Amino acid sequence: MKAPLILASASPRRLQLLAQVGVVPDAVEPADIDETPGKDETPRLLALRLAKGKAAVVAARHPEAFVLGADTLVAVGRRILNKPADETEARAMLSLLSGRSHRVLTGVAVFAPGGRVATRLSETRLKFKRLTDQELDGFIASEDWRDAAGGYKIHMRAGAFVTDLSGSFTAVVGLPLYETLGLLTGLGWRA
Repeated sequence: MKAPLILASASPRRLQLLAQVGVVPDAVEPADIDETPGKDETPRLLALRLAKGKAAVVAARHPEAFVLGADTLVAVGRRILNKPADETEARAMLSLLSGRSHRVLTGVAVFAPGGRVATRLSETRLKFKRLTDQELDGFIASEDWRDAAGGYKIHMRAGAFVTDLSGSFTAVVGLPLYETLGLLTGLGWRA
């Protein structure tokens, strides 16, 4: 009997991305952990720590399962842009990203039966065009900024703002598929 796969995430985008490549988790069990960055924690280290922490919480309850955890964040230098709480925060974030480069970091962790663990970090560099006031107003009105790190979802309206992308598109959506499948199969998971 094959071990079940549990997605330790509430993200509908992660579930959709996995489905695109024929991976359907046996269960979805989000983990609630403290996501506050440590004093000198870089965005790269934070993304990995959060992915591993989420997977660890669920793996402790299901040691017989493969548990997949992930966390995506947007960084401008060392500054982390979380999910905006309101329109004012969303506007400030998009104004900051307008006409400049930023990074999207997605940490992925897989816990396998027997206590084996593997992690990967995907770093994608993007540049946004300079946004006009009209574009910014339209974007804010669309509410595409809700529930999105950095205040945008690349697979929706904000995709039209991207002038350059180097790295994994699916990582920006929420899960780097190449890296994720490599971790799962490397630890012995089979569909």
